Amino acid sequence: MKEDRRVRLWNEIVEHAHGEAIALCHVCAAAIRAAGVGAAAVTMVLDAGPREAVHASSQLASDMAELTATLGEGPDASSDSPCLVADLAADECRTRWPVYAPAALAAGVRAVFAFPLRIGGAGVGVMTLYRAEPGNLSRDQLADALILADTVLGLLLDTGRNPQTSLDGRWSEQTGPWHPEVHQATGMITVQLGVTAAVALVRLRAYAFSQDRRLSEVAGDVVARRLRFDGSEP
Repeated sequence: MKEDRRVRLWNEIVEHAHGEAIALCHVCAAAIRAAGVGAAAVTMVLDAGPREAVHASSQLASDMAELTATLGEGPDASSDSPCLVADLAADECRTRWPVYAPAALAAGVRAVFAFPLRIGGAGVGVMTLYRAEPGNLSRDQLADALILADTVLGLLLDTGRNPQTSLDGRWSEQTGPWHPEVHQATGMITVQLGVTAAVALVRLRAYAFSQDRRLSEVAGDVVARRLRFDGSEP
């Protein structure tokens, strides 16, 4: 039965590819249909740096991935084990993610299902599915999503950061540095403050949150030398 499921899912991926080389967008399209969700994003962690979105099926998915990157919280902020959130409006979700949960609800996301992409004990990234309606995944939907997450991991290991094919002309985020200025800004803040890259990224996120701005926007100001973190004038 497990082999039959894999064959069926692979056939769906091939169907979405329309004869093109299999890419993340095709696997995510199959995951969206299999899990009955509205959007999907794949984020990746490289060289212990900030997480990057290497694919997003829609603007909503891209915004949600950046929300996690900015806040450092949310179901997909941890890649240790699957995090299946049936209703972000639940009290326990608002307690666990006091900023992320209200923001996600305001964006029209009610349920989030995050699947870690891991090799042994090492986390590579996360595949996250977003749905506008509350509710758990069924047993079959969960089984399909787990297999497709494995497929995503295989593609990431095989293709690295090569560009991905767009899907039927619909919005598609390409693989590659999603916001390279975040990495650049982190390095600049490291030099300005004499701190580690991890601390510099925390400072960058905190500033973005306090100013109600996107992480990438603040990073762009740092790279353009319109903003410094050491107290000196730009």
